[in-house]
Amino acid sequence: MRTVLLGAPGSGKGTQGVVLSKKFNIPQISTGDLLRAAVKAGSELGKQAKSAMDAGALVSDDIVIGLIRERLSEEDALNGYILDGFPRNIPQAEALDSMLDQLGQPLQGVVLLNVPFEELMQRLTGRRTCKDCGAIYNVHLSPPKKADHCDSCGGDLFQREDDNEETIGNRLKVYEEQTAPLIGYYKNQHILHTIQGTGDVDEITSAVGAVFDTI
Repeated sequence: MRTVLLGAPGSGKGTQGVVLSKKFNIPQISTGDLLRAAVKAGSELGKQAKSAMDAGALVSDDIVIGLIRERLSEEDALNGYILDGFPRNIPQAEALDSMLDQLGQPLQGVVLLNVPFEELMQRLTGRRTCKDCGAIYNVHLSPPKKADHCDSCGGDLFQREDDNEETIGNRLKVYEEQTAPLIGYYKNQHILHTIQGTGDVDEITSAVGAVFDTI
């Protein structure tokens, strides 16, 4: 199955991607991971990406598409993959479709994890991390037994700088403006499957897995 996981920041794409990758024995492909690996390896595309990042510019879609093309040629991706974090906008989706058409391997399905705005804000602004062991809590959804202290080691909990309401609000606004139009794009291709990304994590995984079984 050749798939894309869509969803706003905080919708659970990363969590679901990891579980589904193991369940179906296909790789979860994150463009961020691809970029870091290419830069570290010093490949030609990695050098181009590093030049852009060092200059404070965005890495071009051509470079990202090139990295994805290379990754899809690896043996573990021959039976399918889960793209996480790409495409982020319509031009990227069109470039991805063009590349996959050239390979004769078009996407078989796109899964949208749909979570209401209010819950996304709760998930993202409520996150707290233990300074000592790295355990993660949510003051709204999964609070520690003792406020501001880790249940496991007793360490102090802190909120990451980019987890404040203003920053998260901006991230969600960018998603609505740039990425949300992909919902209509893939709906028009008749490959979009919408899953409610709220409630029990295992139930969400089962629902997404059921979609994977049919595509």
